[in-house]
Amino acid sequence: MTALDGRDTDLKKELDATLQTRRELGEEYESALVDSFLEKVDQRIDGVVERRVRRQLAEQQMTAARDSRSPRPTDSFGERFGFGIVSLVLAVPLSAIGGGVAGLPGLLVAWAGIVGVNVVQVARTNPGLFARRRRAERDDSWKD
Repeated sequence: MTALDGRDTDLKKELDATLQTRRELGEEYESALVDSFLEKVDQRIDGVVERRVRRQLAEQQMTAARDSRSPRPTDSFGERFGFGIVSLVLAVPLSAIGGGVAGLPGLLVAWAGIVGVNVVQVARTNPGLFARRRRAERDDSWKD
């Protein structure tokens, strides 16, 4: 179904009126009547094209707005790599101190802190990471 389908009855009425007028006025007005009818058709086509162009522009703007809002990592690869190296380097003395002072519970607390700091760093550099996983899990639960 095209955008003109809803107006086909209007165009048919216009054409019928144009033909009736031609019968009444004669052949000498035929050119003017045809030009008038074609002008009305052109106006209708222009209106349809204008609406389509506006709709496509609006869709493009919505897509551009959605893409600009998508979360982007804020740190470069080098910064993330450096954070990982620093975490591992600090993990050695923290493990030794925690394990030496409090035994296994101290070691577990030290590593829980190291893992916690790294999780916070990942969440900070990828804001939508955990939200997307929850959304995916929620969407998968509806499939069952």
